[in-house]
Amino acid sequence: MKFDTPATTNPIDRLKVIGHSTSRIDGHLKTTGQATYAYEWHDVVSNPAYGTIVGAAVAKGRIASMDLSRAKAASGVLAIVTADNAGKLGKGDHNTAKLLGGPDIEHYHQAVAVVVAETFEQARAAAQLVRIDYDDASGSFDLAAGKDGAGEAPSSGGDKPETSVGDFAGAFAAAPVQLDATYTTPDQAHAMMEPHASMAAWDGDRLTLWTSNQMIAWTAADVAKTLGLPKQNVHVMSPYIGGGFGGKLFLRADAVLAALGARAAGRPVKLALQRPLIFNNTTHRPATIQRIRIGATRDGKISAIGHESWSGNLPGGRPETAVQQTRLLYAGANRMTALRLAMLDLPEGNAMRAPGEASGMMALEIAMDEMAERLNLDPIEFRARNDTQVDPENPKRPFSQRQLVACMRIGAERFGWNARNAEPRRQRDGGWLIGMGMAAAFRNNLLVKSGARVRLDRGGIVTVETDMTDIGTGSYTIIAQTAAEMMGVPLERVVVRLGDSSYPVSAGSGGQFGANNSTSGVYAACVKLREAISQKLGFNSADAVFSDGQVTSGNRSVALGQAASEGDLVAEDAIEYGDLAKTHQESTFGAHFVELAVDAATAEIRVRRMLAVCAAGRVLNPKTARSQVIGAMTMGVGAALMEELAVDKRRGFFVNHDLAGYEVPVHADIPHQDVVLLDEPDPMSSPMKAKGIGELGLCGVAAALANAIYNATGVRVRDYPITLDKLLDRMPEVG
Repeated sequence: MKFDTPATTNPIDRLKVIGHSTSRIDGHLKTTGQATYAYEWHDVVSNPAYGTIVGAAVAKGRIASMDLSRAKAASGVLAIVTADNAGKLGKGDHNTAKLLGGPDIEHYHQAVAVVVAETFEQARAAAQLVRIDYDDASGSFDLAAGKDGAGEAPSSGGDKPETSVGDFAGAFAAAPVQLDATYTTPDQAHAMMEPHASMAAWDGDRLTLWTSNQMIAWTAADVAKTLGLPKQNVHVMSPYIGGGFGGKLFLRADAVLAALGARAAGRPVKLALQRPLIFNNTTHRPATIQRIRIGATRDGKISAIGHESWSGNLPGGRPETAVQQTRLLYAGANRMTALRLAMLDLPEGNAMRAPGEASGMMALEIAMDEMAERLNLDPIEFRARNDTQVDPENPKRPFSQRQLVACMRIGAERFGWNARNAEPRRQRDGGWLIGMGMAAAFRNNLLVKSGARVRLDRGGIVTVETDMTDIGTGSYTIIAQTAAEMMGVPLERVVVRLGDSSYPVSAGSGGQFGANNSTSGVYAACVKLREAISQKLGFNSADAVFSDGQVTSGNRSVALGQAASEGDLVAEDAIEYGDLAKTHQESTFGAHFVELAVDAATAEIRVRRMLAVCAAGRVLNPKTARSQVIGAMTMGVGAALMEELAVDKRRGFFVNHDLAGYEVPVHADIPHQDVVLLDEPDPMSSPMKAKGIGELGLCGVAAALANAIYNATGVRVRDYPITLDKLLDRMPEVG
């Protein structure tokens, strides 16, 4: 189905199932332990062996020698695979570094061997007996030190590394009110609950891989390319995923080394990355250094806005696109953005929830707060004065929907923003300094081709098959809701099967593009199935009404299952997008509000309450949408106050590479969270008229906290995370 004109009235608009707060249909499986995650396939193969990966102990250099003798002689060992005996390996299109290193080492904890044994304990013990000597080489591990030598970043996702409109330099120099400030964000880890894990089994030259991965088609293709197999010989399954946040978008070492280990051992092999290995072996959100310059007239109109960002990556890697939102969020006739990329020898930097905008909004929305103060304007008013209904870099291109100001105004009223004292350090509660902060939220809406197969059997059961994944976002549920709405059946009459490379290729889970695109693919397949059913029953598909398990046309009504009385009816289609995204800018908007307290003596920070107001197209399921937003808000608290991968700048690795050292929020850190969803069906986005929301809920949260801390203490921190050591020596006198 080609979507190249705005959506008109269609069966989804009946909203009998879509738009209702529906509990996740897979929830009972997960809460009762029946959902099978990647490491938990216990009965699909017989006699699996176990693998343990050995990671490189240097960040850059070469393997001088590798002694495997003690490991091979250890109890239960079946095989050891290294680059010397793995055979010729390729590199996947979505991988920056090789997934099996040697003799050259590209980053710390790059996999250099996998030990396969009868039991997990035997594999782990034998892996510790592998002895490797390295010729260590000097590397570059410090973004700040490499900043001046950074070059123009390569294009990423079709976006230009630099943009310029008007005369930014001249307008900024002439502006009566100016801000020129630098902000930093640290390297961050996905730290998902489920580790990267895979089980591999060979049948001749055909490989079956049970894994934990967000993008099935990408993974199948990259497995085939890495192992030199025909793509049709690779079967990937990932029906349940225990969190990913972008860390499982791509093929990783667990899958490749499980496959290599299984081939060497002649047995299926099960393998999970050790938690301390994940942080350096896989990917992370790269650190940034961001310079933001804003010039404005005295009445608060932006006349110049510039945003430059530096990040680092391995050779061949991509930048953190932290300037993307600045190209679209606020008006201003004179503007520039630039991305710079330094070559670093740290582990691979790549996508993490809301790549680009999450980091960029952490800086931009502090800068907007600082400018509002210089202009003596309320932060909401300053943003509202610079709202735009068109793409600031291309004014002929309007936004399909843009309710940023409405989000801020509604949020301000609901949160009690008028009680905020604009002057810092003025509100106390005993020994606590109280502050309020806010920030805009922004994330682009991405359109990706997505397919599905829909089947009707004689019992009236509708089965949906698509390689879409559910990383905890509720994909199973909203896909079932879509099929139920389209086919006119109750939710319990729909079966959803996901995460299998034998199913039609979907958008996958990432970039908050999964929900809208995957359901649109299901919509397209259901349209075809409705046509086939109507033809089978002798109805005109344009007149047929599918409702309550019946198909009705005129005064004739037939049970839906009757159409499949002679055999299942199957339809397959995909949603493909035309030029609407070129003629109209499609984005999601919101506003975040935070109230917190800072201990006047110790600078301890306690978040008291949070509010997010989001405008992201039609809300397909308010319950799962709200769940996504509060999860994102929680992640924003982590980004603001605690999350940081500490870099050993001498040895080139992340020191705090486990869940004990990498701090993330716990229940006690998170107060009451309120979410308001503005339902705004967007006919430009898809037949579903929906957009993504799972990353919008993150973008801007950290800045809202930073702004609240400033309001409480009068201390402006521009370097994340905002830990108490950055506040203590600048705190007001206790009295």
